[in-house]
Amino acid sequence: MFRNGDVVVGSLPTTNGKPQTATAGALYVISSTGKVIETIRGGDINGPWDMTAYDGGGSGDLFVTNVLNGTVAANGKDVAKGTVVRVALNFSVSPPRVSQEAIIGNGFEEATNPMALVLGPTGVALAPNGTLYVADTIANRVAAIPNARLRATPAGSGRTLSTGQFLKAPLGLALAPNGDILTVNGDDGEITETTPQGQQVNWIFLDTTGSPQGAGALFGLAVQPGHKGIYFVDDGENQLNLFR
Repeated sequence: MFRNGDVVVGSLPTTNGKPQTATAGALYVISSTGKVIETIRGGDINGPWDMTAYDGGGSGDLFVTNVLNGTVAANGKDVAKGTVVRVALNFSVSPPRVSQEAIIGNGFEEATNPMALVLGPTGVALAPNGTLYVADTIANRVAAIPNARLRATPAGSGRTLSTGQFLKAPLGLALAPNGDILTVNGDDGEITETTPQGQQVNWIFLDTTGSPQGAGALFGLAVQPGHKGIYFVDDGENQLNLFR
């Protein structure tokens, strides 16, 4: 969501909920009154999976992970073609217009999945120093792309900030007020806190339902306004929860 009230939503549609019918999708800009005012599709947008933004007032940047670059054709096999795309928006006109589009990360592993539809680079968060953190689900790591707002060339799949240990198929990702990186696991329902130096310093189960416990339960998360807690989506309980 941008400060002018516009909200950008990503869509990766299928006709039957199965990866074989997945199509490239689009980004939809929705006004504060709920009207779709702009559609961003084509180019490097191919299976938008998660997104974050930089809000500069008159302009802004979207950072979009894409997971359909050769994925369906691979029929369940891993392909290292996932991307992170920066989409620059001009808010001095209405509706906002795309002023630039660039791939700033590529070579992330991705694959179709019968339960999750697709696995690939998911959660993203932009740090104040310009580093973009990416939850690299299949590779089981948190990646860092430096100079994300200004870079003109891809940084590959980024630098590995942290991997293994309490990271187990990280999906949703958010930045904590102290600059640490928060990730939720797709495999075990746990949240992990990692410092910008790559040290995993805290971890706790948010969901223990199912077998194995917590698997497939967590995805989206966001820091509560006022920095008192963390909102997270719990698919296992079909709830939006607050962790403090």
